[in-house]
Amino acid sequence: MGDPHGVGIVGLGAISGQYLNTFSACPGIRIAAVADLNEARAAEVAEATGAAPLSVDELVAHPDVDTVLNLTIPAAHADIALRAIAAGKHVYGEKPLAAAFDDAVRVVEAGDAAGVRVGCAPDTVLGTGTQTARAAIDKGDIGTPTFATATMIASGHERWHPNPDFYYTEGGGPLLDMGPYYVTALVHLLGPVVSVTGASSRSRDQRTIHSGPRAGEQVPVSIDTHVTGILEHAGGALSTLVMSFDGHATQAPNIEVHGTEGTIGVPDPNHFDGEVSLHRIGDDRIVLPASAGYAESGRGVGLIDMARAQGDRAPRADGALALHVLEVMTSLLRSAETGGRLDIRTTVARPELVPLTAHADWTAA
Repeated sequence: MGDPHGVGIVGLGAISGQYLNTFSACPGIRIAAVADLNEARAAEVAEATGAAPLSVDELVAHPDVDTVLNLTIPAAHADIALRAIAAGKHVYGEKPLAAAFDDAVRVVEAGDAAGVRVGCAPDTVLGTGTQTARAAIDKGDIGTPTFATATMIASGHERWHPNPDFYYTEGGGPLLDMGPYYVTALVHLLGPVVSVTGASSRSRDQRTIHSGPRAGEQVPVSIDTHVTGILEHAGGALSTLVMSFDGHATQAPNIEVHGTEGTIGVPDPNHFDGEVSLHRIGDDRIVLPASAGYAESGRGVGLIDMARAQGDRAPRADGALALHVLEVMTSLLRSAETGGRLDIRTTVARPELVPLTAHADWTAA
């Protein structure tokens, strides 16, 4: 990949600001082109970055674009990715890789056939939080990992989001919305998943919007809003996953990994950093200093990691991992419907540990 690496951004919604902020500190990344249905927004970002405001077709064909950054809505992820791959561009997208598993398979296969790289969020797990926990597990600080718990409990997006409708329709819900962070972290920590068993429920058929111009309006709920499951990892460890919009608060840790010699407390995988704790048998609980990960990182570091991957090193936020995570989640939902244990067909190697890398180093050209 070239240096500076030309990025073309498709979709300039709220999340794009975080990517732009990350790239602004990285001279090895240049925003070459932008596209959005809102032409005024595209013109605004183009003026601020020096990029060309283009249509999607023009952007994916532009010679200065090495990687297409796909920040569109999930329903458009596969279409944009396949158009970019057909034009010979690398692709990095927001999660999920595609709205449907079969479409995600097509994206990964197309990338492989074209010889281009496919990457996908979340890259939060490349920060010092999850990576420090991973380093401690790999070092043997908890002995042999035996099981983990991963918990996300919230009262629902209608409490704060002015238009929460999507989260309560097919493709939404707590697992597909927040699960990518937790399942991706669990794969980094414990390796790929070989089978899942799931159960799900919903507490009510309508939700009341609490903010914005639609406050008081009722939103229909057509999907389950509480999902729990057991993930069996290839190494034998079991993870218990709870993703819910039906609770209010919890004191449960975001992620805990238990082993034969102790327990690691892992911070929120939706953030890049956070406190990592270690409690070994017979010792007091301690907080571990950051020992791995991209320090002071932000959204977009996964694309930077992909652009800099050399030789045999796979990007740490690559399409194969995103495809595996998507299959785990969609299989959990299918298991909840059928009541049976399901094998996972895809697999992936644990991404390489990120060495502790200072902000000045990973942003350097």
